[in-house]
Amino acid sequence: MAHLIAPSILSADFGNLQRDIEMINRSEADWFHVDVMDGVFVPNISFGMPVIKAIKKHATKPLDVHLMIVQPERYIKDFKEAGADILSVQYEACTHLHRTIYQIKEEGMKAGVVLNPATPVSLLRDVICDLDMVLIMSVNPGFGGQKFINHTMTKLKELHQMMELVGSKALIEIDGGVSLDNAQSLIKSGANVLVAGNAVFGTENPEETIGKFKRIGTEAMA
Repeated sequence: MAHLIAPSILSADFGNLQRDIEMINRSEADWFHVDVMDGVFVPNISFGMPVIKAIKKHATKPLDVHLMIVQPERYIKDFKEAGADILSVQYEACTHLHRTIYQIKEEGMKAGVVLNPATPVSLLRDVICDLDMVLIMSVNPGFGGQKFINHTMTKLKELHQMMELVGSKALIEIDGGVSLDNAQSLIKSGANVLVAGNAVFGTENPEETIGKFKRIGTEAMA
C-alpha cells in the first residue's frame, strides 16, 4: 500500500495557521496530524476543540487527532463534533480500552491506540483486531523536536509481526523524531503513516519537503 504523510500542526506557525493549513491542502500530504495535550497526562498544554474546529474549517484532508489527555472517553463526542476523522487515545490513559475504542467507532471515526516508548506492543494483542490504527511514539510525548528513540525500530517490527499473525488490517503510524534520514527505515520496519512536525515546518520549503517524504515512501516499497 502507499504510505501516508501526516504533517503535525503542533509545529505550524500559529500566527499564520490558515496559511499553513492551505499549504498542506496543496501538498502531497495525506492527513493533518493534530496533537491535543492537557498538561496532566503530558507536561505540555497544546490546544483543544476551538482550534480543531478552525483547522477543520479550512482543511480538505482528514484530521488525525491524537489525544494526550487523561480520561479521553469523556470527550469523544466533542472531538467528533470538532472535526476529527481519526481519533487515537493513549493506552496508558484508558482504564477500559475496549469500551473506549468502540465509543470512537460508534461516533463514526476511525479508532487508534497510542503506545508510549516504554509500553510493549504485546499489550495490544487482545484489541489489535478492533483497531484501525496503532500509533507508536518514538519520543516521550509532550514536546516537539525530540530525538528519535532507536528501540522504536524493534517495536515496529514486533507490532507488524503480531498483526500479521492475527490478521489485523490496522495501519501503523509513527510519531516523534521522524526525518528524511530515517523515513525509509521506518517504512521498511512496518510503518504505514509518518507524522512529521519540525522535519516539515522547520524547512525553507515545507511543501517541497512533504513531497520528498512521499518519494521516500515510494522508494522504500520498490
